[in-house]
Amino acid sequence: MNDYLEKILRGQPINYEAFLKKLPEAFRRRHRELFATEKVKANRWLVTILDETAFAELQAVAQTPVSRVDAAKKGDSHRHGTEVSFLLVYHRGLASSRPDVVVIESDGVDIGFERAGSVLIVENEHNFYQYPQMLHFAGEALGRRLQLAYCDVVLGGGNRVTRGAILDWLQGYEEVFCAFDYDAGGLQMFSTIAVSLGDKATFVQPPDWQPWLARFRKLPDTTERFTRAISLAEGLGFVALAEAFRATSKFMEQEMILDE
Repeated sequence: MNDYLEKILRGQPINYEAFLKKLPEAFRRRHRELFATEKVKANRWLVTILDETAFAELQAVAQTPVSRVDAAKKGDSHRHGTEVSFLLVYHRGLASSRPDVVVIESDGVDIGFERAGSVLIVENEHNFYQYPQMLHFAGEALGRRLQLAYCDVVLGGGNRVTRGAILDWLQGYEEVFCAFDYDAGGLQMFSTIAVSLGDKATFVQPPDWQPWLARFRKLPDTTERFTRAISLAEGLGFVALAEAFRATSKFMEQEMILDE
């Protein structure tokens, strides 16, 4: 089951009929409400998530090892989430370019600073280190001024920021701005975060994509990945971004924001 769910999240085609047989009955009865499918070849379907909340519930129901150690004994420690997560954070109390660390465990959080009211999550390390530029970009995109004095900056590090314990910690902010790659992966991450955080979560994107089209240079790995990005963008209401995908047939990586 977990293998199917991971492939769906990654935008990879699966044997949908076999997947249905593994679904718990309560989810199998509702599968047309939960998923949309597109047959891409024999016995392989591209699956789009229609109900993110129900999908999160399905992930929780799917059988997983009781601990990371237990998972390692079974041959793959990555089948179980870590009991501890580390987040790198820039905040107003820092005196240098060295970020602070937040330690998030299942039973508590070790944090050595007072959080701001807002937080900007930056997907990759290079952009995170250039946080003044990212704050400026996000502020321009949102039509407001963002400063470290009242907006922390967190390194997302890809899908790790969608872990349950980290999402729970992010609930402590009034506003969560998400600066991710403009591709299927970035949109899927935001979709997952939005399910948990609701209106607190905002996807950072320019109000007008036209001046940015020349920076869409990343060729999608597969056609399925490209169509999934368009589907996610439209599902989230990001019509202009979906049109940018169609106009360029490419994605825009976050590093292009710094190419000014």
